[in-house]
Amino acid sequence: MDTSQYLSMFLEESMDNLQTLNDSLLQLEQEPDDIDKLNEIFRVAHTIKGMAATMGFNEMAELTHKMEDVLSEFREGHLRVTQKVVTVLFKCLDTLEQMVNNISDGVDEQISVEEIINELESIADGKEEKIEENEATSEKEIDDNQENGKIDSSIELNEYDINIVKQAKDRGYESFALKIFLSPDTLLKSARAFLIFKNLEDCGEIIKSIPNTEDIENENFDYEIDLVFLSTKKKEEIYDILINISEVEKVIIDNVDVKAEQAKKIEEVNVKEVKAKVEKKETKTIEPKPASDLGQVKTSKTPQKEAHKKTHQSVRVDLDRLDKFMNMVSELVIHRTRLEQISTNYRLGDLNETLEQVARTTSDLQDLVMKIRMLPLDTVFNRFPRMIRDLSVELGKEMELIIQGADTELDRTVIDEIGEPLIHLIRNAADHGIEPKEERILKEKDLVGKIKLIAYQEGTKAVIKVEDDGSGIPVDKVKAKAEKLGINTEGMSDNDIRNLIFMQGFSTNEQVTDISGRGVGMDVVKTKISALGGTVDVISEKDKGSSFIIRLPLTLQIIQALLVKVGEETMAISLGYIDRVIDYSDDLVKKTNNKEVIIYNGNVIPLIRLHKRLDLEKSNAQKNYIVIVKVGEKTVGLMVDGLFGQKEIVIKPLGKTLQGLKEYIGATILGDGLVTLILDVAALV
Repeated sequence: MDTSQYLSMFLEESMDNLQTLNDSLLQLEQEPDDIDKLNEIFRVAHTIKGMAATMGFNEMAELTHKMEDVLSEFREGHLRVTQKVVTVLFKCLDTLEQMVNNISDGVDEQISVEEIINELESIADGKEEKIEENEATSEKEIDDNQENGKIDSSIELNEYDINIVKQAKDRGYESFALKIFLSPDTLLKSARAFLIFKNLEDCGEIIKSIPNTEDIENENFDYEIDLVFLSTKKKEEIYDILINISEVEKVIIDNVDVKAEQAKKIEEVNVKEVKAKVEKKETKTIEPKPASDLGQVKTSKTPQKEAHKKTHQSVRVDLDRLDKFMNMVSELVIHRTRLEQISTNYRLGDLNETLEQVARTTSDLQDLVMKIRMLPLDTVFNRFPRMIRDLSVELGKEMELIIQGADTELDRTVIDEIGEPLIHLIRNAADHGIEPKEERILKEKDLVGKIKLIAYQEGTKAVIKVEDDGSGIPVDKVKAKAEKLGINTEGMSDNDIRNLIFMQGFSTNEQVTDISGRGVGMDVVKTKISALGGTVDVISEKDKGSSFIIRLPLTLQIIQALLVKVGEETMAISLGYIDRVIDYSDDLVKKTNNKEVIIYNGNVIPLIRLHKRLDLEKSNAQKNYIVIVKVGEKTVGLMVDGLFGQKEIVIKPLGKTLQGLKEYIGATILGDGLVTLILDVAALV
């Protein structure tokens, strides 16, 4: 069978399933007794195995199969969910992800899985991390047929069952797990099972059984019956009742152990209902009532409301097609602007009305394509809980990641690029920010360090914050390192000194580790954010923590801009940066430290004369203006020679030849066909 046509679907679904496995394993490590989460992990792993086998990726299928063996040990209660075992499973996930990436990239490189398979086999075979057998719980030897110790029962108690057991114990009833073996020669298994049920219910109550009633009636079971039984009688008495029934070959009895942690999670049930259920006696019963029926009758009184969700239909679209769609809409915006210019120049009244309709339709189409391109930051954020978990193990620090605002949406182009800077910032917070446990105790801090990842929308910008409650950025240490590198820090504020960490090759770590020390991380952050038209600032306080604030444009394609005159040239400034525009006058300008500033509303604002910065001839304009812009925490005044009004513009890249021009983020085509450069305010400031 030719499976190549299904390859793209396999790759996309495999990455989704691997991410689900990653998140679920993290939750299972925190809540080892969550059976539902364990079942979900098993189902997803089974899906990956089936898909890989179908597509002919046998190594991937084999690795997932070995992973299933370990998960089966979890489900059957033979294996504890420990950090060591989960770490091996994460290594398995990383290998599977690498395999999927290689398939996606068309790389034929074989990934060695022998070591990981050996680790998984050693865990599944019981060579490590196995749960030790408990000592015998019975007080005396009942019979040679009676086995001591825990029962490997297939019964899983839900919250309702555990609640009944807990409430029954409060009223003096003991809870027993029974495993009853019938003789292989038994002819009427169903009749024998009902006889067992009748004898037991004469002295207590069965709350759960495997097999269920229907399977027993149809004799659709082997020669084993598992029960959970409530009674005031002792083990010996229950054993005598059962072993004396003909064709019962063997009986194992054990106490049901309800852990305190589980009991906390169980919701309170109506005490009267529990009391009535526990104290109920079947003294006049002719035919026994199986345990599973009792449980079902009890729960069926509360009707289950089915959630009628509206069918959510979606279709996967190739990203190249989406980019082409965006470019075509951009061209449409340009031509619309040109038509509006022509209509204004020639005063064509009949054309104006049609153009207004076209303008509205184009704007709606533009909004639609922008929304299609938007993705939630969750697609980036979901990789970080696992990273914090691994760093916590590697560094020996207790850390917790708190994520807020993961539903904030950004353009796909930004989403693709923002991951790497965030990785560096979070690793920096874990390594440099969060202190070792001993230091946090001395500082009377919570032993678990908090790292927060916060995102929200602010006007035309998206703000992402990476905060930690660690030691903060040591100004003295940064200053000493700067002077060692030959940087003069005289006259610099503490905040300016802290921002030196973004310089290339700057690191306060004297020793290079796998996590930090090479001085490239923060430089990458600054470079990437600037390339996206954004800014990054740092705020820090000693022993309180640090906060890195990233501001990014929501989209990189179509923006609202103010057209200004600089010399004899027309330039565009994104409205996202502009705070206000004021008239220029000579008496506004002052000098401090040999630099020009203006005093506005009591604030000292640095002044940049754009014609000088861009090396253009000064215009003969009679009136000049100051455009006050805000870039992060900085406010600067840009002096221009004239204003042409606000326009919606399409950003076009400058191409490889001019990509080194840091003062511009791109160019646009105006309504009159003029090519206009768009200023990079962040780079200018």
